[in-house]
Amino acid sequence: MAKVKVYNMQAGEVGQINLPDSLFACEYNEALIHEVVVAYNANQRQGTKSALTRSEVRGHAKKPWRQKGTGRARHGSKKGPQWTGGGVVFAPKPRDFSKKVNKLKKRGALLSALSTKLAQNEVTVLDKFEFNAPKTKQAQAFIDAFKFDKSVLVINDINDKNIKLATANIKSLSIAEASDLNVYQVVANKNIVITQSAIKQLEEAHAE
Repeated sequence: MAKVKVYNMQAGEVGQINLPDSLFACEYNEALIHEVVVAYNANQRQGTKSALTRSEVRGHAKKPWRQKGTGRARHGSKKGPQWTGGGVVFAPKPRDFSKKVNKLKKRGALLSALSTKLAQNEVTVLDKFEFNAPKTKQAQAFIDAFKFDKSVLVINDINDKNIKLATANIKSLSIAEASDLNVYQVVANKNIVITQSAIKQLEEAHAE
């Protein structure tokens, strides 16, 4: 087990903790992480974009002028794509972009990503993460205390109203509940901050 320091929200050291090997000592599997992240992003797509083809555009298909003798280019219909208001060539239509990934792969990718973050010294353990008031300046003070200069993901066991409101206006700070954590959130953020209670919750959820 890896032993790391435990901090409070003011970046003061308050103890140490042994991180479970089941979460933070897994082999790096880039291909698996890539597969799960691609599937996650694909599943976020709505696939609702749509445009009309020339056969679907409203109007008639009357030939705009006779074929020969006018000196102008020949056209068969004003519903063609070269006309304003005409149809779209290869128009996009609603489709399903979703990809299926089984639970074992999702679990393996998540644990691999967490282990890699720890190996890169990008994991910080907190005793707790909470605010006594929904104040953005409190969330900013937390970031300043640890001198985080890039994106931060805080993994907590709860996400109450004060946390949501205090962090809502800070784009570089994301909040995730341990029960809903996914591999994309881990790899998309430079720094991972996790509470002691969240570690226990993850360990129970991903116990073999």
